[in-house]
Amino acid sequence: MAYVVTENCIKCKYTDCVAVCPVDCFYEGENFLVINPDECIDCGVCQPECPAEAIFPDSEPQAKDWAELNGTYAKEWPNITKQIAPAPDADAWKGKPDKKPALSPNPAKR
Repeated sequence: MAYVVTENCIKCKYTDCVAVCPVDCFYEGENFLVINPDECIDCGVCQPECPAEAIFPDSEPQAKDWAELNGTYAKEWPNITKQIAPAPDADAWKGKPDKKPALSPNPAKR
């Protein structure tokens, strides 16, 4: 089992989860974060830290469609190991449904 970032993260990109991850398994896209399932140690400390409630165990129904996407982008995007500011309009996007079409496949630009 691994944890998975889901749709609620899109256009929010809070990084409270990154700050507590003991193995640095988060990867950063332009408007989304993912967890590398091969690096995640299933500790679960990230889940309660997510203000957008976007992180779930890959065994949960809401994570099913996101597990493969996390694994794919974790191989393409840069690793993020420190907390950064969320997206400028994160609070406006928090909790909005049907954000998957807004997911950018582009890596973060730093």
